[in-house]
Amino acid sequence: MSAAVDAFIAGPAVSLWLERASVVLGIAYSLLAVRRSRWCWVCGGLSSAIIVYLSALHRLPMQAGLQAYYVAVSIYGFRRWLQHAKDAGSQVTTWPLRAHAASWAVILILSLLSARWLAAETEAAWPFLDSVTTWASLLATWLVVQMKLENWLYWIAIDVVLTYLFGAQRLYLLALMFACYLCISVVGFLAWFKTYRLQAARV
Repeated sequence: MSAAVDAFIAGPAVSLWLERASVVLGIAYSLLAVRRSRWCWVCGGLSSAIIVYLSALHRLPMQAGLQAYYVAVSIYGFRRWLQHAKDAGSQVTTWPLRAHAASWAVILILSLLSARWLAAETEAAWPFLDSVTTWASLLATWLVVQMKLENWLYWIAIDVVLTYLFGAQRLYLLALMFACYLCISVVGFLAWFKTYRLQAARV
């Protein structure tokens, strides 16, 4: 019975419906994030929980781990943004250039190490791309929680790579979702940049 249930869950029809659900929830997350609504974290957490399963099923272990991290961060992000709303209001801020440079140096080192391990010990389809997008996404997600403007620039670059990665693995709906994320990330950057400039003008 357990084997039959596992086979049903892993079947193409169920996988397709899970992809559709994750796409809808993921796009809802991005749109709500542009508006700086804390409910984005609820949609994002549910979408990520689905992608954990799909990524593991399609041999993208780093993406599976990343999405599990997203689920945990969604809980933290919701609480963090709720506190923002109770305080003086949500403020868009920036991160020093040296912090970005140091972070990317660490990301590249970790990506090379994890890609080497994945290539040797697993059947990962895209060891380096899987690794670099994972580590970069960890940073970008933290920047979203902290309401840093640059998070959208990170997501623009990451979404380009992930659109290709999931498309190459024939997860076409997820590839479409990340293509939509790319467009939303551009809109998000412009919207948050406008807010940032208005905040600066009021100082």
